[in-house]
Amino acid sequence: MTADSRITLEEAISEIKPGSSVAAGLALEHAIPFAAGHELLRQRIGDLTLIGPISDLLFDQLIGGGLVSRIRAAWVGNVSAGTGYRFREAIEDQEVEIEDHSNFSIALALKAGAMGLPYLPTRSLLGSDIFKQSDLFLDSEDPFTGDRLALVPAIKPDWAIVHAQRASPEGDVHLWGNTGITDPAVGAAENILVTAEEIVDPDIIKSDPSRVAITQEQVTAVVECPFGAHPSPLAGHYNRDNGYYLDYHRRTATQEAFNEWADEWVYDVENRDEYLEQIDADLSITDPTVAAEVQYGQ
Repeated sequence: MTADSRITLEEAISEIKPGSSVAAGLALEHAIPFAAGHELLRQRIGDLTLIGPISDLLFDQLIGGGLVSRIRAAWVGNVSAGTGYRFREAIEDQEVEIEDHSNFSIALALKAGAMGLPYLPTRSLLGSDIFKQSDLFLDSEDPFTGDRLALVPAIKPDWAIVHAQRASPEGDVHLWGNTGITDPAVGAAENILVTAEEIVDPDIIKSDPSRVAITQEQVTAVVECPFGAHPSPLAGHYNRDNGYYLDYHRRTATQEAFNEWADEWVYDVENRDEYLEQIDADLSITDPTVAAEVQYGQ
């Protein structure tokens, strides 16, 4: 978008309709858009298909809130403790449909969607038992060499949600650190919601054009949302809140226990500022690493 794309988080999430497919957690354990996920919970936008690689706690929380009907992912759980109890129970009770992927196949599926292709080929799945578990991937033959291939069908999400370090009001985005499969997901998605630690003057974005990971033409809406990735880390801003992950694991073994946790951390929290008041860990960057200066100019 070329006009000012800033809106509130509440307004942005309200644009995501029930039944939508949403790609999130695209930078693996980094920059997971938890603030956006918690707003989905507050607005109870359900029947969602979640798409991602290693979603960590975000997908587990959305499942616990009853918002999810389908998951297309490589892994769901709690990196600090293993099992995500809400995910595990939903699978055992057959409440959520699972489309099982490897990290590479979910990346290929989104890349195919971004390229406008129906599928992309790979050899990486051939050594697995994925064909015994799923008929999603086509066991095929390379028409040029006769070699065996697996064909991965494209995925085109309705929404991709990305948390970034900074963005302009128009939606040009600086994102650094591990970006995972953010780029193909942004290319494949119909709509892009960016939550950013800060909204900055466009001249700051223009001062380092090579760091622009998402352009304003791609962005549907941009929201200023400090600590929007907590409890996951954000490069250059804050570290991972390991205590939060362990506390979540201890407190969410049953649905009733999850509901109590969610009341405290989501439903009874009016806004992100109030949420931040509940964090007692020091997550500040104590040993900053600054990149070498880059010169642009004529």
